[in-house]
Amino acid sequence: MSMVLIYCVAAVCEIAGCFSFWAWVRLGRSPLWLVPGGLSLVAFASLLTLVQVDAAGRAFAAYGGIYVAASCLWMWLVEGVWPDRWDMAGAMLCIAGAAVIVLAPHRA
Repeated sequence: MSMVLIYCVAAVCEIAGCFSFWAWVRLGRSPLWLVPGGLSLVAFASLLTLVQVDAAGRAFAAYGGIYVAASCLWMWLVEGVWPDRWDMAGAMLCIAGAAVIVLAPHRA
């Protein structure tokens, strides 16, 4: 599985897991929402171990850019809130930062 695909699937898993807690606390949903949310967070953490980089911190930092962009998509597709230009600009900056982290010629 490619790194970008892993990061995208991991982002959906993390956001869904965190949203389940949000739904329980902020939206008054059943605590049963925490079960799939917890499983989703386990899947998220497991997926990040599949990324082929030399340091966990680098994998997590690069993932952060994908997470921010995915969060804006979640806000739009799931919550029905259209990201504004500042959301989009911030997401693009984060993607650029993730690209620098992943594509830079790091010391061995």
